[in-house]
Amino acid sequence: MKHVLRTTTAALAVAAVAGFAAGAAKADPLTVVSWGGAYTKSQVEAYHKPFTEQTGIEIVSADYNGGLAEVKAQVEAGNVTWDLVDVELSDAVRGCDEGLLEPLDHAMLPAAPDGTAAADDFLPGTLHDCAVATIVWSTIYAYDTTKFTDTAPSTMADFFDLEAFPGKRGMRRTPKANLEFALIADGVPAGEVYEVLSTPEGVDRAFAKLDTIKDEVVWWEAGAQPPQLLADGEVAMTTAYNGRVFNAIATEGKPFEIVWDGQVWDLDLWVIPRGAPNKETALEFIKFSTDTQRLADQASWISYGPARKSSVPLIGVHAESGVDMGPHMPTAPENFGNALQNDFLFWADYQDELNERFNAWLVN
Repeated sequence: MKHVLRTTTAALAVAAVAGFAAGAAKADPLTVVSWGGAYTKSQVEAYHKPFTEQTGIEIVSADYNGGLAEVKAQVEAGNVTWDLVDVELSDAVRGCDEGLLEPLDHAMLPAAPDGTAAADDFLPGTLHDCAVATIVWSTIYAYDTTKFTDTAPSTMADFFDLEAFPGKRGMRRTPKANLEFALIADGVPAGEVYEVLSTPEGVDRAFAKLDTIKDEVVWWEAGAQPPQLLADGEVAMTTAYNGRVFNAIATEGKPFEIVWDGQVWDLDLWVIPRGAPNKETALEFIKFSTDTQRLADQASWISYGPARKSSVPLIGVHAESGVDMGPHMPTAPENFGNALQNDFLFWADYQDELNERFNAWLVN
């Protein structure tokens, strides 16, 4: 059955781009912006190379550290150079609301191999007015097993316990996920985190918890940094994107362990900046890269779950290490027991306010 689905999906993908490819021989290169490192590599292998092979269109990869600042600057200046950007959900919603992104017609997306319409095949909450999701990913924390040979950390509270688990901590330089982690570590049930965080007292409580480890934190910005901080011994444990840590374990043999307790899971999505110079090509790339097979192919390079239901049965082993990928997905049952979904509406509403407070807190 997997072979039949794989063959059928591949045939549909070829057919879908055949007409476009015929007239695209002289198309300009497509600039696709993402997060770099192992994540961009997974996109290059699963999406970029096959798309170029079938269409002849070159893809230029560029890296960024997230957010809407660069997209907004390009759109407002009337000088858009990016064609397609991989964004977090809160940024997709906010960017659409602010008119920074092109609306997308979900009817263009390819059906599943069995004919199920894309709108029914994509997981709930993964299709938005200006965005199409590709993956489910998580912010977790991981530790160097060589640093804790007796008792190992296993809960979010342990990340904040410098007495029982001494050593530097790595954290992303942003309030997002850090405030949620702080409240979970302080005893707030995952299901109540955003209710608490929506109050001034809850925000104060989260920052007070962060205060307890502030002096021991090494801040990171790019997704490739946390595994390197662990590898270099600069930190004993660090928050990170789960796929980056998995890659370090599976392909580099690093002695790292992921703690799934309190994971904050999220989506990444494709968006097109308003006024993108190669909009039509970007639309074709979205259709191509979000079909059933391509999303399953990406999951063979990095441990992020595909956004389509029909892709899940096609998840196999890691393309380089041969590790079974299923148990390493954020949504695997054994990993999902105390998981928190990022509340994109909360962050779309409060990000500016909390960024301002977070930045002021960093320098005090």
